[in-house]
Amino acid sequence: EMLTRDWSSDVCSSDLGGQELMLHSMDLVGTPYRWGGSTDTGFDCSGMIQYVYKNALGVNLPRSSRDMAAASRTISTRDLQTGDLVFFNTSGSGISHVGLYLGGGKFLHAPRSGSTVQTESLSKPYYAQRLVKAGTFF
Repeated sequence: EMLTRDWSSDVCSSDLGGQELMLHSMDLVGTPYRWGGSTDTGFDCSGMIQYVYKNALGVNLPRSSRDMAAASRTISTRDLQTGDLVFFNTSGSGISHVGLYLGGGKFLHAPRSGSTVQTESLSKPYYAQRLVKAGTFF
């Protein structure tokens, strides 16, 4: 009896993609924040996301967090999977910050000048109050 598999299901690809993104991104923890930075010597928030997607999946994303948000498919925060993106309004004027969702309510981001790439909890009030969109490219 032949086993058949439904290859049309994309659950597999998003799981694998998320794992790849996570493996690549965890190497970046501790990398310095650098405004406009998009290499592993220093990142700003969207530069880090762009770098990880390019290196893990060969996917070219837009450069700014605002453009990434516009290009991604909006999903419910309940449906967030590892490798999806979380977008924040930290400036008071629309989307200005992005993080990579890791699972378990945590995301990875390059927060601000003087800090380093780090994991953070989505439930932390500062971020919970400023989360404006969850988006996916899977």
